[in-house]
Amino acid sequence: MILKKVFLLVVFISILITSYAQTKKDVVPLTQIAYKTTETIIIDGKADETSWEKASWSNDFIDIEGFKTPNHQTNVKMLWDENYYYILATIEEPHVWGDIKERDAVIFYNNDFEVFIDPDGDTHNYYELEINALNTVWDLFITKPYRELNNPILNDWNYTGLKSAVTVNGTLNNPNDIDKGWTLEIAIPFKDLRTAYEQDNIPRDTFWRVNFSRVNWQYQITDGKYGRKKDAEGQFLEEYNWVWSPQGVINMHEPEKWGYVYFSSKKVGEKDNFSIPKDEKIKWKLYELYRAQKTYFEKYNTYATTLDSLTGSSIIIENKKLNPILESHKTGYNLSVLSPFSNKILILKEDGKFISK
Repeated sequence: MILKKVFLLVVFISILITSYAQTKKDVVPLTQIAYKTTETIIIDGKADETSWEKASWSNDFIDIEGFKTPNHQTNVKMLWDENYYYILATIEEPHVWGDIKERDAVIFYNNDFEVFIDPDGDTHNYYELEINALNTVWDLFITKPYRELNNPILNDWNYTGLKSAVTVNGTLNNPNDIDKGWTLEIAIPFKDLRTAYEQDNIPRDTFWRVNFSRVNWQYQITDGKYGRKKDAEGQFLEEYNWVWSPQGVINMHEPEKWGYVYFSSKKVGEKDNFSIPKDEKIKWKLYELYRAQKTYFEKYNTYATTLDSLTGSSIIIENKKLNPILESHKTGYNLSVLSPFSNKILILKEDGKFISK
């Protein structure tokens, strides 16, 4: 267990380091409506219920930075009821394989599918779920993104009521044929995401920040078994990262860039509309300033005390000019702005936590 924790720490630090070495691209988060179902959904990987037939597929996944089209297609559907958030993923893959069978092992060392959920959108205290083609689960509770150094990762946290099932369109771990892919069906219980014992956290007619990711490795066959491909020096080749909503960088742990899933109370098959609230667009700008502060701190070993040091242009949202305030204090700073749309004060702390008053 100690070796595993040390190994995880090395993995997390490497994510933190590489996240600041990316060529960044501005991205606009995607949206999708999850409609309500009254039908009993059996989690068997078959998705043969009428509700799944009525639900719409997402767009095709794209490379995590938002530039490249993946080699293989991935799509998701979503539903919900008063107990569960349902996710269906179809994963095109000509060679379906996996060898990790231990729960809470590092699942992304196999090809996998990943779910990231931040119910309140403050970028702290969010959930990560990874599942491979063997239906092996790794679930984590992440107190802060890896970019923050004081960020306990609760690897032993579990979805106690999670349901998941995999069906393979082909054969599993058989290198002698060509497969079509695998289907993953998931039911995430809302009660597992409560922050208080009797909290009603079912997101009726509201949105959560969500993203989906797929890790795909080049493979090699050794003694008739699949494994991650290595280069001439014996190092594993880098994985592909394909996502629903592009991140602009090779880093899933920037929750402010995740997509928006709106949980409509309308029944699946009906139509609803959702547009990203204007205050969310203000948040995007605040996080741009936050990332600029990170860069400034790396260069000068102190935070900027004026906005002019972070941005050279005015901040305008929907033709409204914003007047953000930068307040320095002993432990860091606060960024705040009065929203002209909701009249709320939007605040971003030095550790990236978002607050609305």
